[in-house]
Amino acid sequence: MLAKKETEEYDTHDPKGHIPTVLPFLKRRSQIVEIVAAHDIVFGLAQSGVCAAFSRETNKRICFLNISPDEVLRSLFFNKNNDSLITVSVYASNSFSSLKCRTTPIEYIRRGQPDAGFALFESESLKWPGFVEFDDVNGKVLTFSASDSIYKVFDLKNYTLLYTISDKNVKEIKISPGIMLLRYNKSSGHVPLKILSIEDGTVLKSFNHLLHRNKKVDFIEQFNEKLLVKQENENLQILDVRNSELIEVSKSEFKTPSAFIFLYENQLFLTFKDRSVAVWNFKGQLVTSFEDHELWYPDCNTNNIYITSNQDVIISYCKADSGDPLSDGKEGSINISNILTGKSLAKVTATNNLQLDECGCSDSVRSGRCNCYLRNRTANSRIVSSVAEALEDITALYYNEERNEIYTGNRLGLIHMWSN
Repeated sequence: MLAKKETEEYDTHDPKGHIPTVLPFLKRRSQIVEIVAAHDIVFGLAQSGVCAAFSRETNKRICFLNISPDEVLRSLFFNKNNDSLITVSVYASNSFSSLKCRTTPIEYIRRGQPDAGFALFESESLKWPGFVEFDDVNGKVLTFSASDSIYKVFDLKNYTLLYTISDKNVKEIKISPGIMLLRYNKSSGHVPLKILSIEDGTVLKSFNHLLHRNKKVDFIEQFNEKLLVKQENENLQILDVRNSELIEVSKSEFKTPSAFIFLYENQLFLTFKDRSVAVWNFKGQLVTSFEDHELWYPDCNTNNIYITSNQDVIISYCKADSGDPLSDGKEGSINISNILTGKSLAKVTATNNLQLDECGCSDSVRSGRCNCYLRNRTANSRIVSSVAEALEDITALYYNEERNEIYTGNRLGLIHMWSN
């Protein structure tokens, strides 16, 4: 039996600006680029740099996270270690040239006090191409100061500095559970690599990996003891750095993907190529192909993909079934699939153009096929979008595992909540 589906619509746009002197472009409606949820609060970040917080208890906007008129937010991170939201921003006052981080306890945001937080990493010069990266798996923060080519690792629990890496020859750092891979500038015929302990920066192994001369490196990725190396028009190499055992996967079988997601719990990895998703193991074998999971966007955007914490379910914005006679082709669908089997578990689709506040869905995200259906719009509904409209141009997706709710954001700066 289909249960009534409670659905809400939140708007991040404030045409007047949340502060009278706010930058003009912050008053423009723009698409959602990131959604984060923390307990009963949903955060929506728009491409313009405006970030709004909404309460799932009252279904009203609590506040904006921009606490100064010239602040443009660029990314969000919910720090479960201390129940706070970290925001990364740039400011007009320094020509938007340097990243600034701030942490704010969720409780203060719930009270509508976004200015009650404090600045992080103030000693760091995070001008482009400098960066800050938050690593939830290891509980670490990695910063890079481009002015002096120094990497620093901080504890995500209390933001204390753990150690520094000062080496101008480091080209890239990749983080895996327990370790970091340092990739150095390519030499003739090989690339120098180091593996460090994530806890204290101790060098665990230094080695060179042979490369084909004059061929571009498509990627070098580290997953625990496995090193994945792919060069242009060459086979994929999977190297076990402990015993130097090498596995090659034919270039005809393994095409260079546009993105990876490593599944640490299952010792597998996802690849995204064009609109398709595939699951591989570290023997170079294709484990899963999905029966109904054609992504909407040809170039993978991980903001439109969510992997559950058990790493057994993937939720994505996908192409809708072309055989649906009620679909006009403009809207996609929210597809929920089992990662280990490739089987479709559920799907949210539009079956008519009635209003979003009367949408029904079977059981839960993890089981049963869900087709969004609607009855009649209620007289006092706050919702202006139809289901079909809500499924058009989705630009961000997030699944709140605590509440079993999916949130989607679109090009209009609206956030829709899909819940049983």
